[in-house]
Amino acid sequence: MLKVAIVGGTGYTGVELLRILALHPQAEVVYITSRSEEGVRVADMYPSLREHYPALTFSNPDARELGVCDVVFFATPHGVAHSLAAEILATGCRIIDLSADFRLQDVALWEQWYDQQHGAPELVDEAIYGLPEVNRKDIAEARLLAVPGCYPTSVQLGFLPLAEQGLLNGQNLVASCVSGVSGAGRGVKLGSLFCESTESVKAYGVQGHRHLPEIRQGLTRAAGQPLELTFVPHLVPMLRGIHATLYTEEVDLGIDVQALYEQRFADEPFVDVMPAGSFPETRSVKGANMCRIAVHRPENGNRVVILSVIDNLVKGASGQAVQNMNIMFGFPEEAGLQTLALMP
Repeated sequence: MLKVAIVGGTGYTGVELLRILALHPQAEVVYITSRSEEGVRVADMYPSLREHYPALTFSNPDARELGVCDVVFFATPHGVAHSLAAEILATGCRIIDLSADFRLQDVALWEQWYDQQHGAPELVDEAIYGLPEVNRKDIAEARLLAVPGCYPTSVQLGFLPLAEQGLLNGQNLVASCVSGVSGAGRGVKLGSLFCESTESVKAYGVQGHRHLPEIRQGLTRAAGQPLELTFVPHLVPMLRGIHATLYTEEVDLGIDVQALYEQRFADEPFVDVMPAGSFPETRSVKGANMCRIAVHRPENGNRVVILSVIDNLVKGASGQAVQNMNIMFGFPEEAGLQTLALMP
């Protein structure tokens, strides 16, 4: 049985890891940390998990104790994994980081967008970007893995088949995306309060969002050339979910875009290309590690519109992290991730 540790277990991604791993046939959470909740039992904080974690208690993070485990998940704000990663890796333990600490390969760019000095630049080249649909082979060998962000997951998967075939116009890519309030995290923030977010939709980060350089990095790799993207995120009054509406122009009119997407993702267990003319809904992926995609060509012209939906806490975070763990340790990729979407 794989011994698993979670650093930062009280946030939404931390409790999602607990929920998913509770039903994993080959992994057991044996250590979980929270500086603010030291000594509190998981069962007391999250009654929904009582039968699965009756004795597991939050502790302060200790690199030596973490290193006894086989894998450590960091479900923490950016900057935390920097301080512990090298010491943990030295024990032979592997790391799956859900924060942004190792997603960007350009250290200066990371420091620019996250407004602080990078705490572990010597590890950046080793970090593998954990988008399974692109990096499955490298993920299997990774010691340090960076789980993609939620917006970058939905946008990159949506554009990926076109990017790989050289069919994107690098100057005319647009991603208009909406996210549920859980994307802001569990901490108390004015904009996330019920009275502030309900019955309203607002854009944010239009001048620049931290996920933008991550999306550009991934799409540039896929296309083999620099791509420009206008990315506009929006907050909508729902708990979970991301809906990305993606636009590109000047696609070869001789290409059957529907067939291209179906062929590219035919063997991917967690990407569902829907029938032509479909409109995927966020509720169709709520609680599931699935990305549903639909492609449209309005008026059969040269513009393609891609619709991509995920649960931001599952395929956009903790579910994708477990998917990566499965690949890293040679488990069936679907292990622990068979949960179907919740309806209604």
